[in-house]
Order: sequence, then C-alpha cells, then structure tokens
Amino acid sequence: MSGGRAGSALALALAAVSCTPRRAAVSATPPCAADACEWSPVTALLDSAVAGDSSVYAAPGAVLAVSYGGRRFVHGAGRLGTDDPTRPDGRTVYDLASLTKVVGLTTAAMLAVDEGRLELDAPAQRYVPAFRGEGKEAVTVRHLLTHSSGLPPFRPLHRETATRAEALALVDTTPLRFAPGTRMEYSDLGAIVLTQAVEAALGARLDTLLERRLFAPLGMRDTRFLPPPGWRERIAPTERDPWRGRVLRGEVHDESAARLEGVSGHAGLFGSAEDLLVFGEWLLGQRDTAASRNALPRPAVAPMFFQRQELPPGSSRALGWDTPSEGSSAGTRLSAHAFGHTGFTGTSMWLDPDRRLVVVLLSNRVHPTRENPRWHPLRARIADLVVSTLHPSAR
Repeated sequence: MSGGRAGSALALALAAVSCTPRRAAVSATPPCAADACEWSPVTALLDSAVAGDSSVYAAPGAVLAVSYGGRRFVHGAGRLGTDDPTRPDGRTVYDLASLTKVVGLTTAAMLAVDEGRLELDAPAQRYVPAFRGEGKEAVTVRHLLTHSSGLPPFRPLHRETATRAEALALVDTTPLRFAPGTRMEYSDLGAIVLTQAVEAALGARLDTLLERRLFAPLGMRDTRFLPPPGWRERIAPTERDPWRGRVLRGEVHDESAARLEGVSGHAGLFGSAEDLLVFGEWLLGQRDTAASRNALPRPAVAPMFFQRQELPPGSSRALGWDTPSEGSSAGTRLSAHAFGHTGFTGTSMWLDPDRRLVVVLLSNRVHPTRENPRWHPLRARIADLVVSTLHPSAR
C-alpha cells in the first residue's frame, strides 16, 4: 500500500473511534474462539497503520496477541525497522517501556505483599531510609503504587547525574509537589522509589528476583532486563537517540533507566507478545493455559491489585495497574473490571477478567524518532475491534 493510501485508510479507521458506543455490560452471547474468529477488520487496521514510510505510518511494525479463555490469536504486521524488513511475530522482542511498571515492579510488589514482606500502608521510609524530605514520612507504598505520592513525574537523571548511585540519591531527595494522597500524577520517580522498597523487602535486585521468582517459573524465555547480544536480530529497534548518538536496539530507550544501568521498575524490561500472554493468563488465574503448567501459584492478593483504589477519589488507578477511563487505551468495550497499562515506546496490555481476555499490542512507534503521535489513538480502536470480533453483539 502506498503512503497516501495507507494514511487515508488509517484516518478512516480512526475516525470511527468517535462513533464507538459507551462501555456496555459483558454480553452472554456465545463468542467465537480466539483462534477461529474473523480477524480481518483488526488485521487490516493494523496492517494499514504500519504501511508506508515514517512520514505516514504509526509504527514500522507491530504485534497483536490475544488470549481468550486460553485460546490464542497472534498477528505480526510491518517490519522490525527502517533498515530491517523482517516481519515481527509473537517472539519478536520489544522494549516494553512502562509495561515494566506492571509486568515487573507491580508483580514483584504483589509477591512481597502476599508474603508479608511489604505492607501497602507502611511508610516508604521503612524500606528506603534515604527517602527523606518534607512530608515524605506520610508517603506510603500504596501512594507509590497509585501515583499519588506527591513526587513529580520526571527528572532527566541522565543529564543531572553520572552514576546509578547518584541517580537514586537524587530521586530519594527530590521534594514532593503536593501532599500525599491528594492528587494523582503519574510519576516515574515514584516507581524508582518503589523499586528500592521492593528490592529491600525481597532482598535482591529487581532483575534477579524477577527472573528467579516470575519469568523462569512461568517459562517466559523472551522477557528480561539487559537482553544479551544474541537476541539482537529479533529485537525491534527504537529511537535514533541524540543523547547516545545511535539507533538503540537491545538498549533501554528510557534515558533515566539507562542511567540506572538498564534495571529499574519504571522502564527497562524487554519482552515478547507470546510471553505477555503467558503472564496475562497466569495473572487472570486461568488453569487451562500454558501458565497453569508451571509451578507458580498466583498470589492470593492478586485481585486486590486490579481494583481501583480511589486514591484520590475519582482516580482510575488500581495498585500499579490502570483501569478503563474516558479516552484511555482500553477503548469502550472492555468490562468495568478490566485493568491494563501502556508504554511510551508503543506498547500496551489490557486484561479483562470478566471475559478471560488478554490483549497485548506491541510496537516500536518511536523508531526512528519519538516525534510520532499516530500510535496513541490506534490502541483504543484495536481494543474495541478485538472485543467486537470475539463478541459481535458488543458492536
């Protein structure tokens, strides 16, 4: 498809978002199986979004992966990058960006809470004594998980510090912007503080404990921090980074995570769509899936992490996870009990326990540059098309 035709098709598809009905109750109509549905409306939209050149496409390539009651559908579209025509598939490795916060950090926190090693309403200072400053004695682990700690969203750690130790010290001494629990403001700094708390509670660095406690037991072979050189050919490249002076491929895109040596709870995890389906099936407690064949029981506290905390009142945030809200990447057809998250590089994951549904959408929309706004509206449209494909009555 030419760049002009691809752009027109994508524009027409996205225009349908404004006509999408509001969220409805889960239908009792028997759906098709995920591996036997008519997926062409979804795949056509995804194919058009990655067609053409970088002046038109929403991303050079993408992978959609769906698990419905343990039955799966995976579709790869486009190419790995501008200089790599390889078509991505379910085992292509993407920089997951802020999906790290939920797949990695939140899950580690959930394990620690389940084992009584981390208390949600304990002050963060109990676990991170260096977290000091006015008002910080009132910041709890729950505040950090719900982005209501009062910490600012971001600091350019790669420019303000020279080492991992300096970066952590700067984060821990950054002043609060507002009183804890009074406002929701998405904060990478809060996730970095929480990383230190979880590491202290579980007694290991985040990459080590996740590999031992989560990825290896679930058989998630394509998920890790600091991917080895041998993975390079199947890793989708991200940005031509002006700070590092090269196209990143297998190096974390987020500059602050890079300053933290590639291992942080806010960003740094790499993974594949197939691995995220395994993780999602495990998280939903499905017993008839690949995850159930691994000796890792789901923590008893898991459902609590998926529920809105109303901290502050009106916030859509659960513990680590987000829940559907007006204009979110969840679209309008997932159930009210759905939960999910997005990542800056063009990644997203939504889970719907009412439908036993996992929807993973991975892309490298920041390749070759992050100045690409076309991917965001696609997420909601694709989520809606997935639900209406499985449940025609939900259209």
